[in-house]
Amino acid sequence: MSANKTYDEIEIGDRASLTRVCTENDLIVFAHASGNLNPLHLPKAGVMPTEGSETVAPSMWAGSLFSAVLGNVLPGMGTLYRSQLLYFEGRAHVGDELEIAVTAREKRPDRVVLFDCALTNQRGETLCHGTAEVIAPAEKIEADVDLPELFVRPHQHFTRVIDGLAGVEPMRTAVVCPDDENSLGGALLSWREGLIQPILIGPEGDIRNAAAGLEADLSGVEVIDVANPHKAPEQAVALVGEGRAEAIMKGNIHSDEILRAVLAKSSGLRTERRVSHCFVLDVPGLDHLLIISDAAINISPDLQSKVDIVQNAIDVARAIGIATPNVGILSAVETVNPAIPSTLDAAILSKMADRGQIRGGHVDGPLAMDNAIDIEAAKTKGIRSLVAGRADVLIVPNLESGNMLAKELTFVANADAAGVVCGLTVPVMLTSRADDEQARLASCAVAQLYHAYKRDGRPLVELPPRAEAAE
Repeated sequence: MSANKTYDEIEIGDRASLTRVCTENDLIVFAHASGNLNPLHLPKAGVMPTEGSETVAPSMWAGSLFSAVLGNVLPGMGTLYRSQLLYFEGRAHVGDELEIAVTAREKRPDRVVLFDCALTNQRGETLCHGTAEVIAPAEKIEADVDLPELFVRPHQHFTRVIDGLAGVEPMRTAVVCPDDENSLGGALLSWREGLIQPILIGPEGDIRNAAAGLEADLSGVEVIDVANPHKAPEQAVALVGEGRAEAIMKGNIHSDEILRAVLAKSSGLRTERRVSHCFVLDVPGLDHLLIISDAAINISPDLQSKVDIVQNAIDVARAIGIATPNVGILSAVETVNPAIPSTLDAAILSKMADRGQIRGGHVDGPLAMDNAIDIEAAKTKGIRSLVAGRADVLIVPNLESGNMLAKELTFVANADAAGVVCGLTVPVMLTSRADDEQARLASCAVAQLYHAYKRDGRPLVELPPRAEAAE
């Protein structure tokens, strides 16, 4: 409960302060609220004021911090601004720990109070100073204020993964039917970012028309003209067989046509492992990437198929830098119930992992969605587990539940999604035709990491360790 200080209670020399760390999210939210899109103030904009410095906070963002002290502490609730005079002596940057202080200097009639204001960083440098003139409250006010939660979508987890690929040789990728702006734009963005060297396969006229719509130059990009788009997947498979391509990327074509070509016995792409698909999601509010499998290929997998699905998902998790992924086997409940077959499969998969038949991660189930993801839900239900509340990977009972879960997170929770097909000799990026360029870029990054992991047996990137699971 916060209480204010009335005009009559304020004495000359009264001082109050708050501390605040400047974050990238602060600057993104301020840009939305103010409309100030100066790239100097936007993270990852590629424009820095001086060599080696971090993103610069807008001066008016820094100045606005005084209102937090005046409105919340001294005088506190009920305070109204009359004027604010500020002088900026330095700049705040992302990561700076700031002290915002106000000191009562003068009391005037009509409840007017003048405050000296000073903003300093962790090195004691004064970045801003000035005077605030406010109308102090006449009466005591006590209140608790709860703001609605705010999520920012900075692609931060995918950005970290993509940054980890700096300097890696681009992956030669057969892009099947990139004849619309979405799919071609995603392939070209991934090319410009150095993730892939695309080989565009499909009706050449349609591909070049899409490039014209994007005002994109295809110089330096190989285009293979396949007049019949239904034959393009077979051409992509042939390129892999010839060693000219290391991956396949879906464009403006149905997934089943790609899968039909890569799963054919004559393709040469099958391995002893069951083929499955992994969604990799950057979900607002989660402090880690989340993998869901299988939501695109195996309709109603049996137990042996689920063993491979789990192992494929662990491999993807390790490839993107999760050293020992926590794998939650989902069902409707967290207890074994013979009337619900998925709980039996989950229990068996957990025990198989204990016995080393599934390697590389912690596997536990059955778990319901809430106690797989949320640590408090796991504690409330008394679940003692390395995985509960801290799952990096969610294995769903069947395709319908997985597809609904992944798309709910994408379209309702605003998650960013990447996708890769596993269990083949090369990764296949099975993106949705509705995916934007960012999703396709993320899929290329995941596929590049997975390809390198399967080739070298070690990840190219490492993510920071997670907090402990429920005990």
